[in-house]
Amino acid sequence: MPGIDDLIARADGLLERLERLLPERSRSCDWRASAYRWRARDGQGWLQAVSEPHRIQPADLVCLDRQMTEVERNTRQFLAGRGANNVLLWGSRGTGKSSLVKAIFNALSDQGLRLIEVDKGDLGDLPELIEAVRRRPERFLVFCDDLSFEPGESGYTALKAALEGSIAAAPPNLLIYATSNRRHLLPELLSENREAHVVDGELHQAESVEEKISLSDRFGLWVPFHPFTQAQYLTVVRHWVPRLGRPPADWQELERAALQWALRRGSRSGRTAWQFARDWAGRYG
Repeated sequence: MPGIDDLIARADGLLERLERLLPERSRSCDWRASAYRWRARDGQGWLQAVSEPHRIQPADLVCLDRQMTEVERNTRQFLAGRGANNVLLWGSRGTGKSSLVKAIFNALSDQGLRLIEVDKGDLGDLPELIEAVRRRPERFLVFCDDLSFEPGESGYTALKAALEGSIAAAPPNLLIYATSNRRHLLPELLSENREAHVVDGELHQAESVEEKISLSDRFGLWVPFHPFTQAQYLTVVRHWVPRLGRPPADWQELERAALQWALRRGSRSGRTAWQFARDWAGRYG
């Protein structure tokens, strides 16, 4: 027969396994913070305060005046308790989509605006997140960056329900702002266009296409971001170089170097311009 020490060891092991199955104690949230990340572990989610948010300002977003005006107007309406829409910022990579959301947040955080970043893999927790902030006095932007889905991903359904498809009413103090390189958030296949058909002279999309459009269509405001022209790219370079270091003695030399940098990267974008300016400041600033 096993001894008393052996029985105690077995009991300890059993208790340890049982504790793993039990939900963790709810984690308290520091509501004094202005930015948060949604964290999830072992089926439990909580809001983790961000001590040092990215402090980019609207003035740093050069050549994005139209997009800035649209998103800022919508956000101010939201803060004032007036009608406002969930926002999808879509378009070319590196053109400032996520930076614009963070800049709007920084400009309006002193008016009660709060930002919650949610990873795509945690979108299934959106109902829990919404209930956590439903009765708070602050106004929350749920921020999903670089969002795209593959067919069958679970977060797709959760996001659709959170936008406009749930039986529970959306709280008036929360909007969803998402960025994506894809306008419809899902890959668009050539085979799906072949499924389209004409009825009485009208073109009807295939069901698979309609399903993809149905998600992005739930965002009330679409804000497109297009590739930068060479002139826009150089304008952004001229903005960031003095900000990060010392202005050059010869701007033409700097612009030639900036164009060569973009050519090697295969991209003329705001991100490429900022990366060039940081490298230039590191060498010569």
